[in-house]
Amino acid sequence: MNNDIEKVLFTQEQLNKRMDEMAERLNKKYAGQEPIVIPVLNGAMLFASDMIKKLTFKLTIDPIKASSYAGAASTGKVKIVQDIKSNVNNRPVIFMEDIIDTGRTLKTLTEVMRKRGAKSVEVVSMLDKPETRVVDFKADDYAFKAPNAFLVGYGLDYNGWYRNLPYVGILKQAVYA
Repeated sequence: MNNDIEKVLFTQEQLNKRMDEMAERLNKKYAGQEPIVIPVLNGAMLFASDMIKKLTFKLTIDPIKASSYAGAASTGKVKIVQDIKSNVNNRPVIFMEDIIDTGRTLKTLTEVMRKRGAKSVEVVSMLDKPETRVVDFKADDYAFKAPNAFLVGYGLDYNGWYRNLPYVGILKQAVYA
């Protein structure tokens, strides 16, 4: 798998450092509250798992699975494949996402949770790729700004592969072209 990577962008150490900083902010903000943390599957599994271990407040973990991609391209339509089971009414919601690309998925999901009566909705993402945004959406916090390249590793995939790489890297174009 490493041979398919053009360049490593963010190492495990860099990710850990930023997650520590992000968790510190969340721990202050949500002390005494009981938010529902919603990892967006499958991509956010590794990031969310590592982030959640750094949080010191009571929380409920309830993943959601949404899809808007077919292979390497966005379909433009967001579909909730697996919904959460928790009642979000009057509870803070924290989405944990791997990457905000077009912005469609998180914009849709945050709107859904607001309609369901969430007390607040916050989006924490490992990566933000603002160059590819097609809707008006911003994360509340993100670890790193990502270049407009096909990224894999640390939960990010191409056709289900590369999620288990311990870093975020740029996939060689020859692999997905």
